[in-house]
Amino acid sequence: MYTSDTVTQSVRVQVMAQYAPAQSQPLQNQWFFLYTVQISNEGVETVQLISRHWIITDADHHVQEVRGLGVVGKQPVLGPGESFQYTSGCPLSTPFGSMRGTYRMVRADGNGFDVEIAEFALTEPYTVH
Repeated sequence: MYTSDTVTQSVRVQVMAQYAPAQSQPLQNQWFFLYTVQISNEGVETVQLISRHWIITDADHHVQEVRGLGVVGKQPVLGPGESFQYTSGCPLSTPFGSMRGTYRMVRADGNGFDVEIAEFALTEPYTVH
């Protein structure tokens, strides 16, 4: 079950997020969430993920932006029909929030484009919001 699923220029990004109680400390206002992303090239051209841009919003509407090269230290190259999957984490100071963003991709011919990562919820189970 994916909590976010979108396609931009034949690149599909699917995200599944979950609360990580073992890494969280609610009494210290620290909640941690894991998210697994699958990036699939559904097109006919090879693409490479160059960078990421995340927009993270907590329950108090505080926004944090994270930019960086690649994902989990990699800049995967995806040929037609290939996929790349990784898991990462996000700390919040509230029990729920959301994430959305973009990946910067480049085709083999050097042309770049942004792939949308649709918004997905980060929520502690049983939290009323």
